[in-house]
Amino acid sequence: MGKIILTGDRPTGKLHLGHFVGSLRRRVELQNSGEFDKIFIMIADAQALTDNADNPEKVRQNIIEVALDYLSCGLDPAKSTIFIQSQVPELCELAFYYMNLVTVSRLERNPTVKTEIQMRGFSSSETEGDPTQRGKGIPVGFYTYPISQASDITAFEATTVPAGEDQAPMVEQTREIVHRFNSIYGPTLVEPDILLPDNKACMRLPGTDGKAKMSKSLGNCIYLSDTPEEVRRKVMTMYTDPGHIRVEDPGKVEGNCVFTYLDAFCRDKHFAAYLPDYANLDALKEHYRRGGLGDVKVKRFLISILEEVLGPIRQRRKEAEQDIEGVYAILENGSKAARDTAAQTLEKVRRAMKINYFEDRELIAEQSARYKGLK
Repeated sequence: MGKIILTGDRPTGKLHLGHFVGSLRRRVELQNSGEFDKIFIMIADAQALTDNADNPEKVRQNIIEVALDYLSCGLDPAKSTIFIQSQVPELCELAFYYMNLVTVSRLERNPTVKTEIQMRGFSSSETEGDPTQRGKGIPVGFYTYPISQASDITAFEATTVPAGEDQAPMVEQTREIVHRFNSIYGPTLVEPDILLPDNKACMRLPGTDGKAKMSKSLGNCIYLSDTPEEVRRKVMTMYTDPGHIRVEDPGKVEGNCVFTYLDAFCRDKHFAAYLPDYANLDALKEHYRRGGLGDVKVKRFLISILEEVLGPIRQRRKEAEQDIEGVYAILENGSKAARDTAAQTLEKVRRAMKINYFEDRELIAEQSARYKGLK
């Protein structure tokens, strides 16, 4: 069997630099490497509705935003199948069967689920304390998010899931579901591996405010579609070292957002182009630590690097925006292709579970002979 990728994003807003360094940049590299036989990129609108059920228009409008971001970053529909999750109903049926393989207590232990529940404003009393109160206020669809994700991954027989560190518990739960299914029904599903960013700074890019994660809901994002002025403003107000008050003060690079972003984006070539006083990032950090280097100078350096990255992305987005009907055609064709693949997996699952009643001619003949014998 070939090597297959499945990955995607929830359409709850435009994509940001956290998406880019966490997975999106790597997807484009893998797509162009020729290493994988198939690549499926999913716009996870059904999952987005688990905590946006009262605002479906938000999800609906953001599908095109995510698609434009995909194309502007270099995802090529000729090489990658880009599709919309809700247009592949086979995923729902697979998730329904997988629900019987996972306990409630296992879902409650999933670190990603816990974090996401807290981020979306559910109080701790809804997940802890009195067992009779546990889960109140949490939509079932959101609670079973890991099962849905397992359906998405296994439907396309994905061997590899490029994702950020925060998604590792979800992929691990998929592996558990696959193992349990195969142990009960026989070897049917493919067990995936996660592909984490190779740069530690890209594992979980912090928000511009220093919070642990860049998040649309926290308003601490730099979006891929931001204008040069918006990028400049956000970088200039970025969290640094609160103890580095004067230029001559020694500064800390650990926990300093500007240096974390430089870790994620900076290459030695950037110094020759934008900051020739330094040979590399280590030299810049050393100067900052001993004092005598101001935050403004470092931030301007970061702005130049980000503009080098985002400039071509903006240009490709403007071009794609001129043919929105064409973008929707890409999504429609991709969804049809994805559905064909998922249907084949579902057929295997039904056969393994012995619920393929009408194609099981042996069963029908056996039952027919049994009842004829009774007469």
